[in-house]
Amino acid sequence: METLSFLANGFTVAAQPINLALILVGCFVGTLIGSLPGLGPVNGVAILIPLTFAFGFDATSSMILLSAVYYGCMYGGRISSIMLNIPGDEPAIMTTLDGYPMAKSGRAADALAISGVASFIGATLATIGLTLFAPLLAKAAIYFGPADYFALYVMAFATIGGIAGIDPRKTLLAAFVGLMIGTVGLDPATGVARYTFGSFNLYDGFDTIVALVGLFAVSEILMFMELKIKTAAIIPLGRTLPRLSTIKEGLGASFRGSGIGFIAGILPGAGASLGAVMAYTFEKQLNDKDGTFGNGDPRGVAAPEAGNNAASGGALIPMLTLGVPGSGTTAVMLAMLISLNVQPGPLLFEKQPELVWGLVASLYLANIALLILNIPLIGIFTRLLRLPSWALMPFVVAISYLGVYAISHSPFDLMVMVGFGVLGFVFRKLDISLVPVVLGLLLGMDMENNLRRALSISGGDPSILIESPISIGLYIVTGAFLVFSIYLSTRSHKRRDV
Repeated sequence: METLSFLANGFTVAAQPINLALILVGCFVGTLIGSLPGLGPVNGVAILIPLTFAFGFDATSSMILLSAVYYGCMYGGRISSIMLNIPGDEPAIMTTLDGYPMAKSGRAADALAISGVASFIGATLATIGLTLFAPLLAKAAIYFGPADYFALYVMAFATIGGIAGIDPRKTLLAAFVGLMIGTVGLDPATGVARYTFGSFNLYDGFDTIVALVGLFAVSEILMFMELKIKTAAIIPLGRTLPRLSTIKEGLGASFRGSGIGFIAGILPGAGASLGAVMAYTFEKQLNDKDGTFGNGDPRGVAAPEAGNNAASGGALIPMLTLGVPGSGTTAVMLAMLISLNVQPGPLLFEKQPELVWGLVASLYLANIALLILNIPLIGIFTRLLRLPSWALMPFVVAISYLGVYAISHSPFDLMVMVGFGVLGFVFRKLDISLVPVVLGLLLGMDMENNLRRALSISGGDPSILIESPISIGLYIVTGAFLVFSIYLSTRSHKRRDV
C-alpha cells in the first residue's frame, strides 16, 4: 500500500501542466530521433540535455523530458528497420529480420502495429516492475560478478546461431569478424594500441553506430546501385490499416519478450541490445517450427520490440537504486543527474521521492502517449513505400551521413562508415548475415573486460569462471540451448530429406 501511495503522489507530480507538456514533446521528438538511422536514444538524450539547462527545468522535469525521449527513441527505432531495413539503433537490428520482409510483402501496416503494441507491452510491464520490484531486483543484480557477466555473454554468443543464417559456418565466421573488429583500439588492461596501424583515430575503436549505419544503410545503397533499374519497382503498399488478428498473433511473443528483456535490462551494462537478442532467439527456438522466422513472422517483430523496450525500462532500476547505469542512455542520464547535484542510489528514494515517483508515473503516461501517437501514424509511415527506390535512396544517403557526422563531426568516421558499407555489401553477396558481426562488435569488448577482471581477481586461475552458482547456471542454460538447437536443426534436415 505504501508503494501505491508513493505512486499516487508521483502522478500528482507528472500531471502538472509543464510535465505533461514535456512528456508529449519528449515522446514526439524521441520517435523522430529514433527513426533516423544512426542517432538512437543515447544521442537523442544527449542532444536535449543542453535544452533542459537552457530552459531552467528542475531535476524532476528534466528527467521526465529525457525519459520520454528515451522511450520515444526505443519506439521510433522500429520505423526505419521495418520500412527501409536500416535499424534506427542497435536493438532495432533484430526487428529488421522479420519486419522488413513483412513490409516487402505488403504487410508494413501490420508490422508497425505489432511493433507499436509490443513496445507498449514491454515498456509498461517494465515500468510496473520498476514500481514494484526495484529494490529486490537491484539487490539481485549486485550478486553478478565479472565471471557471471562473462558467462552471460557466452550464452549470448551461443544464441547467435539461432538468430541469423542457416549455415552455422557462415554465422560463426561473421561473429568472429565482429569480435575481431571489436578488439581494435587500446587494450583495456595494458593501454597498448591494438590493430590501429598508427592511427590515433582508432585508439577508441570503431564507433558502433558508425559501423551499424555502414553495414546496413550503406550496404543497402550499394545493393541498389548494383541492381539499378530492377530496384526502381515500388514495394507493394498493401493495407494501410493493421489487421487485428495479426496484432493478436504477436501478443504471446510480446509478453515472453518483455520478461526476458526486463531481466536483461536490470543487469548493469547488459542493455537493450542483449534484451532484444535474447527475446528474439527464445521466440525463434520456441515457435519456429516451419522456418517462418526471418521471412516475415509477426512473432519475430513482437519479441525483440518488447524485449528492447522492457530492457530500457529495466535499465533505469540500477541507475536509480545503485547509481550504476544499466545502458549507455542511462549513463548519460546519470551524468545529468549528478550535474544537477542529485546523487542516485538507495537514499534517493528517501531524500527525493517526488523525483523518483514523479519519473515512474511519467513513464506510464509516456507509454500511453506513444501508443496513441504511433498507431494513427501507421498510414503515413506505410505510404513512404510509395516512393520509388531512386527517389528514396538519396534521402537515405543524406540521413546516414548526417547521423554519423552528428555523432563526432569527424570526416574519418564517414570513411569508416563507407568501409563498413563495403564489408556489409560483400557479406550480403556471400549470403552471410550481418547480425552476428554487429553483435560481436557490441558485446565483444564487454565480454573481454569481464574475462580480464575475473582472471585478475583469481590471479590468473581460470577456475573462477565456473565457481559461481550464477555462472554455472548460465552455462547449464547455454548447454541446454545448444542441445535444443542441434535437435531442432537435425529434425529440420530430416524433414527436408523426406
